[in-house]
Amino acid sequence: MDGIHQFVPMLHQGDAVGRHALRLRDLLRARGIESRIYVETPDPTTDDETEHYTAYGERAQPGDVLVYQFATASGLAPWLAGRTEILVVNYHNVTPPEEYAAWDNGLARHQLLARQQLAQLARRSALAVAVSAFNQSELRQAGYAATAVVPPAAMLGVREGNHGAPPEMGARWISVGRLAPNKALQLAVMALAVTRLHRDPEATLSVVGRPVVPAYTAALRAFIDAMGLHDAVTLRGACDDDTLAAAMADADMLVMTSTHEGFGVPVVEAMAQGLPVVANRAAALPDIVGDGGLLADATDPYAFAGAVARILDDATLRARITDAGRAQVAALDLASAGDRLADLLVGVR
Repeated sequence: MDGIHQFVPMLHQGDAVGRHALRLRDLLRARGIESRIYVETPDPTTDDETEHYTAYGERAQPGDVLVYQFATASGLAPWLAGRTEILVVNYHNVTPPEEYAAWDNGLARHQLLARQQLAQLARRSALAVAVSAFNQSELRQAGYAATAVVPPAAMLGVREGNHGAPPEMGARWISVGRLAPNKALQLAVMALAVTRLHRDPEATLSVVGRPVVPAYTAALRAFIDAMGLHDAVTLRGACDDDTLAAAMADADMLVMTSTHEGFGVPVVEAMAQGLPVVANRAAALPDIVGDGGLLADATDPYAFAGAVARILDDATLRARITDAGRAQVAALDLASAGDRLADLLVGVR
């Protein structure tokens, strides 16, 4: 039987691309379609969910659809370019190389290669699916003719939090995402410093996400210490889905200061559970947040801290924002995203 199979450089447990790939596989199998996940590099935590991509050749069928979950450069791109099966690129975002150049030149070159590989696959692909309109524009610039937008099928289960009335002092900020330069966490730290100086001296920031660039992580820790915020900012590292959902449920505010973001799953998860959001006015964030949060220039710590203060100080605004956030999540219709993507994949067979 012809199948629809996914190819991922590495299937990470708990990240947005990994959850998306597993969800899509399960939906395809539920429709009676053979579907496997093939990787270039196994991850010990997901090894039982994947096979090495070289094993695909023994099972290949002429009518197969191959789905490349594209978020980084890998040896899969030239290998897929040489196959004859139908190819669909599911594009999750590639951070521009200049975001990494100051911190890790090798990683910056890797990002440049990813951009080149994205363009090289344009002629080979029957369809390219972006997770946001922002990323769809990048696909068109890379030369893709047939494109569509379907959000990632990667939402955590919604866990309601006690987000009604934040404390007068000691508001709990949370930021969720990899410790990577494009997340610009130093901007969140600066906004927190402004807040503690002028409004809430007990405000704290919890950062949940795995380190990516050692030089950036070290610099971020040094910056936190230099700002006198060692006791106010906690870098929690990676955590499982239940721990993350609980951390968001306990927070008073989600802050997203990314300078480049292809979608922003944590923003959507926050809006779904009624956690107020303040996000940088950059990349895909304005489209994803919509009216469900406040947008501010994160490079201006006073403007960003002011947006946080507006929500925390104004119960009417906070209620309007949280209601609009839930409406925005409903408009994105993430619950059906996997099925919508599956429909597109079946349609190209």
